[in-house]
Amino acid sequence: NPAIGGLAKGHLVKELDAMGGLMGEITDEAGIQFRILNESKGVAVQGSRAQIDMDKYRIIARNKLLKLPNLEISQEQANALIVENDEVKGVKTNLENTYFAKKVILTTGTFLNGLIHIGENKLQAGRV
Repeated sequence: NPAIGGLAKGHLVKELDAMGGLMGEITDEAGIQFRILNESKGVAVQGSRAQIDMDKYRIIARNKLLKLPNLEISQEQANALIVENDEVKGVKTNLENTYFAKKVILTTGTFLNGLIHIGENKLQAGRV
């Protein structure tokens, strides 16, 4: 059930949209079904939800992000932080690239140093 919005999160999509975010726009393009939840109840408990085509959403989102000015996207593994005077100035990657930036945002994913235990064996891994 790949859904955007709903009772608890629908307002977040609208707030992102109001601030110039792309989530609502991409949802409109990748949507399969759009519903107002609790339509028979009062406005305070209603919420909008869209069911989306996840593959289409991913493609549209990537294309829109790649077209944004002043945004460089790279999917690499950061292997080392570049630190000067106790401040992170950039990263070195597994592809031997070096990136410097005013701000560095690390997205570690769900499994930072994840281990799988099979009997006595330990394997570094994430989701299987």
